[in-house]
Amino acid sequence: MNDQQLCKHLQAIEQVKIGEGHVCEECVKHHQQWVHLRTCQTCGVTLCCDDSPQQHMTKHYHAEHHPVIASAEPGERWLWCYPDEQFVEY
Repeated sequence: MNDQQLCKHLQAIEQVKIGEGHVCEECVKHHQQWVHLRTCQTCGVTLCCDDSPQQHMTKHYHAEHHPVIASAEPGERWLWCYPDEQFVEY
């Protein structure tokens, strides 16, 4: 994924991490529902998307400043960089 058009955060991704199990770890702890799942490319945690009521992945980004997430949804192959607001399919 070493394209000149990609931001430095996306260029740094060598292998995409996809979380095991198909659950938002935080929603499970608090008996909440989620819509879609995303996996942090820095630490590997899988959390819910912004369409979900609790928006755990965005909260994770604001707390930890881990810049890139991947969709953890079957059949979806994309990355999103929060600070650079850049989307790329892989």
